[in-house]
Amino acid sequence: MHYDPIKRSLGHVFNTNPILRKLFYFLLDLLLLRSWHIRKEIKQWAVNAPNNARILDAGAGFGQYVFFMSKLNSLWQITGVDVKQEQVADCNAFFQKIGVSQRVQYVEGDLTQYVSPQPVNAIVCVDVMEHIEADTDVFVNFYTSLQSGGVLFISTPSDLGGSDVHDEHDESFVGEHVRDGYNAEDIRNKLQQAGFSTVHTYYSYGIFGSISWRLSMKYPIRMLNASKLFFVFLPFYYAVVFPFCLLFNCIDVHSHNSKGTGLIVRAYK
Repeated sequence: MHYDPIKRSLGHVFNTNPILRKLFYFLLDLLLLRSWHIRKEIKQWAVNAPNNARILDAGAGFGQYVFFMSKLNSLWQITGVDVKQEQVADCNAFFQKIGVSQRVQYVEGDLTQYVSPQPVNAIVCVDVMEHIEADTDVFVNFYTSLQSGGVLFISTPSDLGGSDVHDEHDESFVGEHVRDGYNAEDIRNKLQQAGFSTVHTYYSYGIFGSISWRLSMKYPIRMLNASKLFFVFLPFYYAVVFPFCLLFNCIDVHSHNSKGTGLIVRAYK
């Protein structure tokens, strides 16, 4: 299953004007459980973060988290890095339209090679590492890009069913993934080998979060891959499942999951 064609189709719809795009960001923040966890981590960090903080969104994609951080503090300097040239151009045009291009910019870059020209206070990397084979190179670049005391936030599938892989015969739900998920100890070791002094991990997408993901993402994506006609029925589908997804997301983000299909990582330089 491939996300990129679906994302491109949705992008064509919501890119027509900034208001629709902001609405799309809002809906993503409500539906995607990983967004709940990452925004919670960023908000907690923001309490003591410097007003002149520099932040790098590594693999920033459509700009959802860049936009969130730009609203959280109007003085932060935020750089989004993405390997896709068209994504970089699109996001730079959007942030220019909404009047924040002086402190928000997108640049094209391969994370296996990219190092920030100026040390940053924080790096956000959401559902990116499962797409990159040379992950240890990326972790070293993250460490180099951070200033002393800086923090790295990662959201990625775990090896406990991440990418919807539960045994050796299953195939990843997302065709673009190069690994099915990270073992918590494995990613901690890799980050420490890269130089990070302290690494914390916890599971997301526990029992309730996994149900929410199936309702909000897996089933709609499968149907859209089968036929684009399902776009017509999406509003009716979400009208039914949306309240349940919100409830399950809320339970997951405020619970301690003994295991889960997602991992949230917080690492300090």
